[in-house]
Parts: sequence; structure tokens; C-alpha cells
Amino acid sequence: MRGIFLVPALFGLSTTAFAHDAPSGWKYPNSCCSNLDCRQVTQTAISERPQGYIIKATGEVLPYTDGRVRISPDGFYHWCSAAGEEHSKTICLFVPPRAY
Repeated sequence: MRGIFLVPALFGLSTTAFAHDAPSGWKYPNSCCSNLDCRQVTQTAISERPQGYIIKATGEVLPYTDGRVRISPDGFYHWCSAAGEEHSKTICLFVPPRAY
């Protein structure tokens, strides 16, 4: 009977992020992530140009108004690509809020 009570206690102590969680702990939305599609990327992996965000690994251009572009809850870039592959199409791009 004691084991039943220990299991919830162990889960409550865990600080490990799950595969669908950003390193800072927020959850990637299901529409962007299949437990392996999303990851935090460096600021140098994405560039901003007049035409939109450029994904350096693929050369893709995502216009600022593209529905795949979302505000990042933690202020870092996060890129979700098909199967989490480095050279696959973008599913979602989380970007830091823009300063005006």
C-alpha cells in the first residue's frame, strides 16, 4: 500500500522537462509538436529581414504575418520542424516579442 503513495510523491519532485516541453518548462502546443519536433535554437539560427524570419538551416522565409510564427513565452527562439530534422520544413517558429 505504501508504494501507491510514493509514486505521486516522486512525480511531484521531478524537475525534468518532457520532450514536448521547452527547456524553461512551458509546453509546446500540440499543433506544433509531436514530442520531437520542437527545440530551442540559438539567436543565430534565425535572422530577421524585411521579408520575414529566415530559417538559416533551410533557407525558408516565414513572413512576419505567417500563422506559424508565434510569440515565445520565454523570450527565446524555438523552432519546430517536421520530425525534428535540421533540414525539414518549419511547422512553427516561436520568436521573442519584438520591441517597438
